[in-house]
Amino acid sequence: MLGITPPTKTLALAFAAFLGCAAHASGTVHAHWDYQGAHEGPANWAELDPTFETCAKGGSQSPIDISSTVKTDLPSLNFDYRKTEASIVNNGHTVQVNVPAGSQFKVGDQTYGLLQFHFHTPSEETIGGKHTAMVGHFVHKNAAGQLGVVAVLMQPGPMPRNEAYAPIFDHLPRPNEKITVEGMELDLAAMLPADKGYYSFDGSLTTPPCSESVNWMVLKRPIALGSGQIKAFRRLFNANARPVQPLNGRVIKESL
Repeated sequence: MLGITPPTKTLALAFAAFLGCAAHASGTVHAHWDYQGAHEGPANWAELDPTFETCAKGGSQSPIDISSTVKTDLPSLNFDYRKTEASIVNNGHTVQVNVPAGSQFKVGDQTYGLLQFHFHTPSEETIGGKHTAMVGHFVHKNAAGQLGVVAVLMQPGPMPRNEAYAPIFDHLPRPNEKITVEGMELDLAAMLPADKGYYSFDGSLTTPPCSESVNWMVLKRPIALGSGQIKAFRRLFNANARPVQPLNGRVIKESL
């Protein structure tokens, strides 16, 4: 899938969703959606807005269950993540951390610049049918405008807190609140596991409009958060994960 540029309209919707925007470039506001409820939950996203139809009709939807994989010599993920300032936003669906340009990663002949990262609980992806406590989705864009998402699985660990993530979890914003903490610096590289082995597959946004042509890379080794950090997030979002979607014949590649 690397090197395929998505259609302009799909790309615009993808950027709007991943960057937490509530409107199209035309100014049309999306219908309200949620993770629960008989009318606004995931099973009905496609019926809420015509632009959400891919949520039901798409053939490469995310998240997925990672069970059967093909081990192959995938290119290494080479991260150039830097220490940076950031702003933290609660957009009503998740806590999202927006970062300035400068951090990136390379995979094969592609370079992806980091735009933002956000969290879901439990993990949206499952490994052999099992969720982890949380997941962080690090959203990137390459020069062709294609999105690449690196998923960092998260489990409770023995330490009371993960210091790399502490500046975020110590300042979790309330719904529809944006926070910029004076003097806050994030060490983005420290937020990743040391082992960069990963699963790779073609997928989509996991939120409406569920646009496809997204390159997914799920790191195999989870990182540890403090149990209090997980509880703090769950006080804001008890569950904000889309159910896993049909694989529809897609091949999940696993690094050696």
